Amino acid sequence: MHPLIRTARTTGLFYLGLGVAGMLGFLTIRPMIFDAGDADATLANLVANESLARAGVALELLVVLTQSLAAVWFYRLFRTVDSTAAGSIAAFGIVNAVAILGSAALLATAVGVATDGTGDAAGTVQLLYLVSENLWGVGGIFFGLWLVPMGWCVLRSGWLPRPLGWILVAGGVGYVLMTFVNYLAPGAGAAADLLVIPATVGEFWILGYLIIFGVRNR
Repeated sequence: MHPLIRTARTTGLFYLGLGVAGMLGFLTIRPMIFDAGDADATLANLVANESLARAGVALELLVVLTQSLAAVWFYRLFRTVDSTAAGSIAAFGIVNAVAILGSAALLATAVGVATDGTGDAAGTVQLLYLVSENLWGVGGIFFGLWLVPMGWCVLRSGWLPRPLGWILVAGGVGYVLMTFVNYLAPGAGAAADLLVIPATVGEFWILGYLIIFGVRNR
C-alpha cells in the first residue's frame, strides 16, 4: 500500500472513532442522565445509572483521544500540500479536544459528587453538567475552524473530490456561526441546526472517502 494511502486511511479511521464516540457519549448517554430542567431528576438518573454515567466519561475521553490523533494524522496527510493549513487543522482540532477533556473532568466530578451524597448534591451535579454542556457548545468554534483548513487542503491537493472541499469550508463556517447563534439567539432552534448540515455531510463524506479510497493517485 502506498504510504500516502495508508496515512489517509488511518486518518479516516481516527475520524470515524471520533464520530462514533461523540454520538454514543454526547448524543446518546448524556440525554439519558442529564435533565436540563430538573436537578433532582439528573441526580436520580446518575445514581440509578452510575455505570452508564461512567461510560459517558470514558466516551468523552475517547473523543479527546481520537480527535487528537485525527488532528495529528491530518497534519501528516496534508503537510506537503500546505503546511500552514495542515498545522491549523492540527492546532484547532487539539484545542477542541482540550475543551472536551474539561467536559470529561466535570462529568467525572459529577459522578463522584452523586455517589458521595454530600451537601447539595443535586445542585452541584446539575451545575457540573451544565458547564460540561457549555464546554461542548463553545468548543464548536474550534470544531468549525478545523473544517475550514481541512477543506482548503482538499481543494489544494486534488487528492479528494473538489466538491467535498467546498462543503467542508462551508460546513466549518456554518459551525462557527451556529456557535454564536446558539448564545446570541438561543431560541433559533431549527434555523441554527440548518447551519451545521454542510459540516455533517462533509464529515461523513471525508471519513468514508479516506477509509475506502484513501487518496487519488495524483
